[in-house]
Amino acid sequence: MTIYKLLRPAEWTEFQAAGEFDGTPFDHESGFIHCSSRTQAQSTALRVFGSGTPLVVLAVDEESLGDAVKWELAPNRGEEFPHVYGTLPLAAVTGVYEVDDAGVLDDVLPS
Repeated sequence: MTIYKLLRPAEWTEFQAAGEFDGTPFDHESGFIHCSSRTQAQSTALRVFGSGTPLVVLAVDEESLGDAVKWELAPNRGEEFPHVYGTLPLAAVTGVYEVDDAGVLDDVLPS
């Protein structure tokens, strides 16, 4: 299955340079890297970043991360989200989608 990590362009640049990603400041506070399913990505983008925000959306191969991925209930959302415990290796990224506006994410990601 493919899961998605939403990043600001500067975060993606840092990820590429390092070859791995250990999370955003919010991820560090939470103790895991926040990700979304395909059906959750658009609402996550709007809730976290807001309309008009440029984003880089990474498609990540969940299987390649093994037991590092845990689907856990987000109490304030009432549904399970994929959380990555550990670093995200660049090799796990299977697609990169750049958008100028978080509000149009659904138009860019494959169905």
